[in-house]
Amino acid sequence: MSLDLAIVVLNYNTRDLLRGCLRSLQAQAGPRFAVCVVDNASTDGSAEMVASEFPDAALIRNGQNAGFAAGNNLGLRHFGFPDRPQARYAMLLNPDTLLPADALRQLVQFADGQPDVGIVGPKLVLPDGSLDKACRRSFPTPAVSFYRLVGLSALFPRSRRFGRYNLTYLDEDAQADVDAVVGACMMLRAEVIARIGLLDEQFFMYGEDLDWCLRAKQAGYRVVYYPSVVVQHVKRAASRRSPKARYEFQRAMWLFYRKHYRSRTPRLLDGLIRLGLALRGGPALLREMWQG
Repeated sequence: MSLDLAIVVLNYNTRDLLRGCLRSLQAQAGPRFAVCVVDNASTDGSAEMVASEFPDAALIRNGQNAGFAAGNNLGLRHFGFPDRPQARYAMLLNPDTLLPADALRQLVQFADGQPDVGIVGPKLVLPDGSLDKACRRSFPTPAVSFYRLVGLSALFPRSRRFGRYNLTYLDEDAQADVDAVVGACMMLRAEVIARIGLLDEQFFMYGEDLDWCLRAKQAGYRVVYYPSVVVQHVKRAASRRSPKARYEFQRAMWLFYRKHYRSRTPRLLDGLIRLGLALRGGPALLREMWQG
């Protein structure tokens, strides 16, 4: 393989943030890496900016906003994943992130020293310096989701039982094996993608990173939160005002539950879970749940 790391940056109408992200990548020292920007039919001149200012980055202009999983898969296929990868590792990176200059070297060096680690994610912080809690998570099992839904996770964030959703009982500066890291910045071994495949495109946005991590763990790999690298994340820059994004979050939880848990969930609990999702997701999600 000619590269250590292949980086896919999926963009939708975040031109100025994307520029900052790509500049932070230009400042990286260490591993041999290449960048592919997949633009999901932006209307703000993002693709034109990349072509003009970052000619070394590969650019895929998607004719439609196909979502997070499908868009990232285009970039991963550009680098030959899953069958003929051009790099030892792949990274998904959101355009609203800024990486410190030594981030890629540290992440690759860490993974090289831990061959059983399949996926690694750094510490993500919001612009105000607080932790982006999504950067280390447990899987949303029925119990974990229930504790969050009824507010127990907020009331008892230090509880190892009730605080599992965002692992709020863990020291944010301590390395830990976790269920999942977040797709805003996650690095995977090429061999993991070869074994478990690309992102599941039934997820439009949200949930696909959880699903990928679960599949990696089922294949015997560790997923590690690595806070020695700290990445700034604006978070939801492209979706914060979008009703579709809010709907897709609830839909993702339904898809994840249906795929991984529903078959072994007692009927009464299954009904309560679907009711809760339907109340949050609205009529459109109710129709999809009824059909599926």
